Amino acid sequence: MNDLSSALAHFESHRTAHLNSLKELVRIPSVSFPGFDPAPLKKSAAAVSELLKKNGLTDVRILDTGGHPSVFAQWTEAAGKPTVLLYAHHDVQPTGREELWASPPFEPAERNGRLYGRGVSDDKGGAILHIAAIGSYLKSGGRLPVNVKVLIEGEEEVGSTNLNKLLLQHRELFSADIVVIADSENFDSGVPSLTASLRGIVTVNVEVRSLSSSVHSGTWGGPLPDPVIALSKMLASLLDDQGRPAIRGLFDKVRPLSTREKADLAGLPFNEDIYRKQSNIADGVQIIGGEESVYEKMWNLPSIAVNVIEASSRKQASNIVNDCVYARVGIRIVPDMDPSETLELLENHLLKHAPWGVKVKIEAENPSRWWKTDTNGKVFEAARAALEKGYEKKPAVVGAGGSIPFVQTITEALGGAPALLFGVGDPYSAAHSENESLLITDWEKACKSMIHLLSGLSLDGL
Repeated sequence: MNDLSSALAHFESHRTAHLNSLKELVRIPSVSFPGFDPAPLKKSAAAVSELLKKNGLTDVRILDTGGHPSVFAQWTEAAGKPTVLLYAHHDVQPTGREELWASPPFEPAERNGRLYGRGVSDDKGGAILHIAAIGSYLKSGGRLPVNVKVLIEGEEEVGSTNLNKLLLQHRELFSADIVVIADSENFDSGVPSLTASLRGIVTVNVEVRSLSSSVHSGTWGGPLPDPVIALSKMLASLLDDQGRPAIRGLFDKVRPLSTREKADLAGLPFNEDIYRKQSNIADGVQIIGGEESVYEKMWNLPSIAVNVIEASSRKQASNIVNDCVYARVGIRIVPDMDPSETLELLENHLLKHAPWGVKVKIEAENPSRWWKTDTNGKVFEAARAALEKGYEKKPAVVGAGGSIPFVQTITEALGGAPALLFGVGDPYSAAHSENESLLITDWEKACKSMIHLLSGLSLDGL
């Protein structure tokens, strides 16, 4: 047997053990949010470290980030071969409403072929994916086909606050030719997917005021401008009648799709009933945004969302004209939109559409940039081939409508190294929500794909 065949055979005979390792990791409540006990993050980092050692790596370190610990490991004995940095994270989201969980969030449970528990798909399943692939090679043949470095971060769910500092402090330690990030989802159950783009986001907090204090709507209503209605007119102007962004100049720098990208989008199956179920859209509510496909609108075009509007509240509702109103407004940005220019367009548009002389205060949050990779490169083709071998199905090339700032942080720190982004979840995984899960067979296929990928990246010419 060659190294690849031996590694695949080893995984087949040890996949239950790797799944059990995932379960043990999930039992550690490693929530990284402020206000939660930080001790489980240290325990989780220690557990990841032990799993890396158990699977054959000897150079394993827990790195102090100034926040929650990250784990680093490396094997660099493949002379003349590329160095691949494998990324995942061991911190998780809070559990949310525990009464909605069908089983305790930190007690992994199997039901109908899925494994349930906080972090199973986001992203402890990704961490064990890397560890299983490494162990399958080192435990079967004693070597890896490429040089491998592993970073299992402990602060991804709180914005990777210290990641850039960590990468800069250990620049030589993290040097690599290729980055493989296991922190996304498949297009559908059983459909392997490579994420080729991420939207960024520009967000502002808007306050509209017309009074120094709220007043009785019966006594004063009529001549006084209602700031809530003023803000409503401002927000309504952000979209046209089709639901497309209506900010002048917003689309000027949007990069057109390439022929390859258009073909990838056209090859994705669309079933409106399934889309409605996955997106939780209410019966009878229209799909908006123009003529483009839902995938192009979600991944490759800018969109606008109002996250919150606050004036009074249901509990304190009374017959008043409110003195002021607050809203948080975000624009998802795509290549080649500039965050600063987009922010200026948004601010100018809101100010221009403010009626009746109301006072408008706008404060911007730190933006997240978009990210895009070359789907024509040899590294990307190797990933396509590896996923097809692991799943026995051609992969979909998808985008992600959300932002993952650390992807650009890592790739820039490595001088623009190509990045491959995929994961173990699917549209039913409910990451960040109650009853998070993964489809066990897809996780196993992802592990086999990673074994194929490490072999594929060792080929000459990459």
